[in-house]
Amino acid sequence: MKKLFFFLFVFCLAVGSHAQDTKEEIQKRQQELQKELDDLNSSLIQIRKNKKQSIGQLALVQKKIKLREALVNNISRDLKRLDNDIEAATTEITQLQGQLDTLKQNYAKSLVFAYKNRSNYDYLNFLFSASSFNDAVKRVAYLRSYRQNREIQANNIVKTEELMGQKINSLTSTKTDKGKVLGEQSKQLITLEDDKKQKDIAVEQLKNQEQEIAAQIKTNEKNRLKLKTALQQVIRRAAEEARRKEEQRLQEEAKRKTTANQQAIADNKNNAPKEQPKTDRKNDEAVAGVSTGTKGDRTYSPFESTPEGLTQSLNFETNHGNLPWPVNSGIVTIHFGPYQIPGTGLRGVSDGIYIALPVGATVKAVADGEVSSIFDLGGQSAVVIRHGKYFTTYNNLSTVNVNKGDEVKAGKAVGAAAADDTGEGQLLFMVSNEKGSPLDPEKWLKHR
Repeated sequence: MKKLFFFLFVFCLAVGSHAQDTKEEIQKRQQELQKELDDLNSSLIQIRKNKKQSIGQLALVQKKIKLREALVNNISRDLKRLDNDIEAATTEITQLQGQLDTLKQNYAKSLVFAYKNRSNYDYLNFLFSASSFNDAVKRVAYLRSYRQNREIQANNIVKTEELMGQKINSLTSTKTDKGKVLGEQSKQLITLEDDKKQKDIAVEQLKNQEQEIAAQIKTNEKNRLKLKTALQQVIRRAAEEARRKEEQRLQEEAKRKTTANQQAIADNKNNAPKEQPKTDRKNDEAVAGVSTGTKGDRTYSPFESTPEGLTQSLNFETNHGNLPWPVNSGIVTIHFGPYQIPGTGLRGVSDGIYIALPVGATVKAVADGEVSSIFDLGGQSAVVIRHGKYFTTYNNLSTVNVNKGDEVKAGKAVGAAAADDTGEGQLLFMVSNEKGSPLDPEKWLKHR
C-alpha cells in the first residue's frame, strides 16, 4: 500500500510539472503576441492621422489579423491544456474514490472482526490454545501485526481523503481558469471580426484611390530603376577601387620580393660561393592564386582581397537569417519581388522591402562594413554600406549620420526615416550582391 501511494504521488508531481511548463510556455507566447498587437495599434493610430487610406494602413491591419488569429490559436492551445488537466484530474479522483471505498470496506471488516473478538477471555484463549511455546509467540506477533495493520488502514484512509480533497480543489480551480480563458477567447474572436471589417473597409477605400495608387506605383518604379542604376554604379566604382588597391598591393609585394632577392644575391657573392637563394615559391603561388581568380575554396572577388573584406563577407554570410533589423519597430508593407495591391489589379516590383514606421525613427546598419556611398534620390537620401562583397541600402532618409568611407558597426545609426508621398514614415531596405543583383532582405534578417 505504501508503494502505491509513493507511485501515485510521483505521478501527480510529474503530470503537474509538465502541465505547469506547458502553461508557462503558452502564457509567455500570449504575452508576446499581445505586446505585438499593442505596438501595431500604436503604429496604426499614428498612421491614421493621415486621412487618406494607404498601403501601409492596410498592411498594418492585415498584420493585426494574423497576430489576432495566432492569439486565438494560442488560447485554443490553452483550452486544450485545461481540458486535458480536467480529464486527468477527474480520472484521478475517480481512481482515488475507488481506492477509498476499498480501504473503508477492508477497515470495516477488520473493525467487525475486532469487535467480535474484543474480550480478554477470547484473547487469552487464543494464546493458551497454542500447541507449543513457539506457536504462542507466533500468535502474539500475529495479533500485534493485525493491530498495526488496522492503524495503517486508518492512516491510508485519511491520506487518501486528503489527496482526493486536493484534487477536487485543483479541479475546481482549473474549471474556473477554463471559464476565464473561454471568456478571453470570445473577446478575441469578436475583436478579430472587427479587424476583418477594418480590412474590408481599407480595401474598399484603396479601390476608390486606385488612380492615385497607380501614380504612386509608377513613381516607385521610376525610383526603383534610378536606384538600381545608381547602386550598380556604386558597386562598379567600389570594385574598381578594390582592384586598384589590390594591384598596388601586389606591385608593392613584388617590389619587396625583388629587393629581398637582390640583397640575398649580393650577400652570397660577398660571403662565399653558396647555392642561389630560392624564391618563396609557395607565397608566389598564393599571390598568383589571388590574381588569377581563386582564394581558398571561394570564387575570387576583389572585395575579398583584404583580410577585412573577407572577414566581413564571411560574417555577413554566417548571419544569414539572423541579421538584426534596420529599425526597432515597423512593419513590412511591400515585400521583395512582384506584388499586387489587394482589392485592385495594380501590380509592381520591389528590389527590397518597404517598412512603415514613425517619421524620424532611427535607421541602423545591420552588419559591420564601410559606407560606400551617400546620394540623393527623389529629394531624400540613400546610404549604401559595403560588407565585404555584399551591400545594404537604406533609402528614404531625412537625415544622415555617417560619411562616405566611414567604418560602421552593426547597430550604428545611419540616419532617420523620412515621410513618403502620403506623409507616413517609410524606409526602403535592400540587400545586394557584388554584381548588383537584389536579394530578398527578409531571408537575411531575423524572423519576427
